[in-house]
Amino acid sequence: MKKIICSIAILSLLMTSCVSDDVNFNDNKDAAYDVPAATLFANSQKALTDQLTSPSVNEGAIFRYFPQYLAATQYTAESRYRISSRAIADRQWRILYATVLGGLESAKQIIPTEAIPTGYSPAAFASEQKNKLAIIEIFQVYTYQILVDSFGNIPYTDALQPTTIVLPKYDDAATIYSKLITRLDAAIANLDTSNKSFSSGDILYKGDVAKWKLFANSLKVKIGVNLIDTNPTLAKTTIESGYNGGVITTNADNASFNYAAFAPNYNPIYENLVASNRNDFVPAATIVNAMNTLSDPRRTKYFTPLDNGTYAGGKYGYTNIYTNFSHVNPILTAPDFPSLLMEASEVNFYLAEAASQGISVGHTADYYYNQAITASFENWGIKDQAAAYLLNPAVIFTPATAKQQIANQEWIAFYNRGFEAWTAYRRLDFPVLVAPANAYPEAESQVPKRLTYSINEQTVNGDNWEAASALIGGDKLKTHIFWDKF
Repeated sequence: MKKIICSIAILSLLMTSCVSDDVNFNDNKDAAYDVPAATLFANSQKALTDQLTSPSVNEGAIFRYFPQYLAATQYTAESRYRISSRAIADRQWRILYATVLGGLESAKQIIPTEAIPTGYSPAAFASEQKNKLAIIEIFQVYTYQILVDSFGNIPYTDALQPTTIVLPKYDDAATIYSKLITRLDAAIANLDTSNKSFSSGDILYKGDVAKWKLFANSLKVKIGVNLIDTNPTLAKTTIESGYNGGVITTNADNASFNYAAFAPNYNPIYENLVASNRNDFVPAATIVNAMNTLSDPRRTKYFTPLDNGTYAGGKYGYTNIYTNFSHVNPILTAPDFPSLLMEASEVNFYLAEAASQGISVGHTADYYYNQAITASFENWGIKDQAAAYLLNPAVIFTPATAKQQIANQEWIAFYNRGFEAWTAYRRLDFPVLVAPANAYPEAESQVPKRLTYSINEQTVNGDNWEAASALIGGDKLKTHIFWDKF
């Protein structure tokens, strides 16, 4: 079996205790170990979730800055769109390719080598292993979509083959999207909901095959929605197929990564905003003012009030005095606060977008719009306030302004889902976000539309980087992803 070094941090997620009488038990920490596929799968889940969740300026904070959810107190560079100084794009590239996809690929190689347990039915074991491979495939597709939505054209066909292809070529992003749909169809067909999968290692769904099927079909809807403006035919067939297969429409089926209440597996929001004893952020006035205008009850869950009971956000792109503004609510900074990779509110909004374009998804756009908002309220523990909010004249669904309304409400609901908020903003062009006047020149006075490629790719894989950059219109922050119609 392949020898792989795995983080001790993720191992502690999978074990409640580890005891040995051997005094040398914890020696030789640099040695390689035989790591089970389940451990690799858990490690990939955690690495991806941490990257998308973390508010660290070295990691995922940029995805909270682009939708203008946070404002800086001291260090404003990232909120002004300088992502090169901390190599933020490099980290997104490295974590998703090396840690997440690399770990998943290794797990796929290990699963066929696993021995059948004593007394296990060969047919049941074969079905279980097939489910595991399909679930890993689904999570790989999810990760590849994030990479495409981050950068545009990326290595795909040549990727994950380090022993044979050192300098991978970049594939066309639209072509990758089509291949991801095909992969999802095949993975879904391989799922057997009457049998088991992972007994450990699956932090999202604990091996529940039926829920992974809902996740996969929801992912099809998500991919299809991104294609509405540029490939409406493929968008329609993909969305309708996903919907008909069954999707996540209730919070009971959310893909929730549940962090531990202890180090090193607590939520990175806690790590960066509490354990670090730093006060680098306040909520941005952009989101706070929008919610103030709507008297949105979710303010009580997102932010802390000032002494007078009101909510105030800092000026986006500028320094702000921490004590003068609302803060991120302690609900989000609890060490075990979960992060979501797919949720009912999100999928209902996608279905609302699809229905508004005449795509057949069972109900009308206003039905899904209302369901999405209600699911968001429920997820934040205030479902009883959703009905009154939906009667707000500024919230009531109006077909003539459907796109703008859906987009604005997605933006509010995605407050703790920065990457998806940025994606929705790019797809729908609402809310209207304006780059700060003091933005760095590389932003060219625009809210970024993509991440620039890894610096390492430029220096090591230069020819392929140069070719990819030319094909997408330049390796710039303002270059649109293929589905982001001008």
